[in-house]
Amino acid sequence: MKRSEINALIGSAKEFFRESHFLLPPWAEWEPGEWKGKKKEVQEIVNNMLGWDLTDFGSGNFFKQGLLLFTLRNGRLKKDRKPYAEKIMIVEEMQETPMHFHWKKMEDIINRGGGNLQMELFNADKDEKLTFTDVSISIDGIRNTVPAGTTITLEPGQSVCLEPGVYHRFWGKQGKGKVLVGEVSSVNDDKKDNRFLDGKGRFPTIEEDEPPMHLLVSDYSNYL
Repeated sequence: MKRSEINALIGSAKEFFRESHFLLPPWAEWEPGEWKGKKKEVQEIVNNMLGWDLTDFGSGNFFKQGLLLFTLRNGRLKKDRKPYAEKIMIVEEMQETPMHFHWKKMEDIINRGGGNLQMELFNADKDEKLTFTDVSISIDGIRNTVPAGTTITLEPGQSVCLEPGVYHRFWGKQGKGKVLVGEVSSVNDDKKDNRFLDGKGRFPTIEEDEPPMHLLVSDYSNYL
C-alpha cells in the first residue's frame, strides 16, 4: 500500500470516529516527530502494539479486502498482568476481513454503530481446515448453535462471542453503510495468534511516497 493511501484512510477514519462520538486517546493525534524522546514513556504502547493499524491482507485492494483498526489497550502474555485487549475498527460495505481463527484469543466482536456487520462461521478441524460441524456461539449472552457456513448479521448494539478455533470472516452489509466495530478480548497477539485459511499477510508492505500522518504499530521500530 502507498503511504499516501494510508494517510487518506486514517484521515477519513478520524472523521468517522468523531461522527460516531468515539474518542481516541490524545496520543492518537501525535505526528511522527512527537514520538521522539519518549521511548521510555511509551514502552507499553510500543511493546503491546497499541495504536493505528491498517492492512489490505496482501490483496492490493483495501476496499475489497482490508481493515482499519486502533488498538486501545492490550497485555502481553507472560510479560505483564493485563489479561485483556480492546480494539475499535471500521468495516466498509462489502469489505472483507478474510477467513481466520485464533489459537488462544477469545473475543467479543461488537457492532458499535453505523451499518450491519455480517460474519460467516466454521469450526476448525485438527488439521486447521474447515469442518462442517455445527458452530456454537454466544450472541449477547444467548447461546446459539448454527450450521457450518452460516452467515450471521449483527445490527448496531449486538455482539458475538467467538472462542479459539472458530473460523470467521466478516464484512459490512451492502447498502447499510460502514460499521463501527468494537473488539473486547483476551490478550491479542497479531504476530503469532492469527491463522488465516488462505495464508494471508497480516501487515502491509508500504510504499513510502509521502511522510506518515500518524505512525502505525508496524512503524514504531523505525521511529523509536
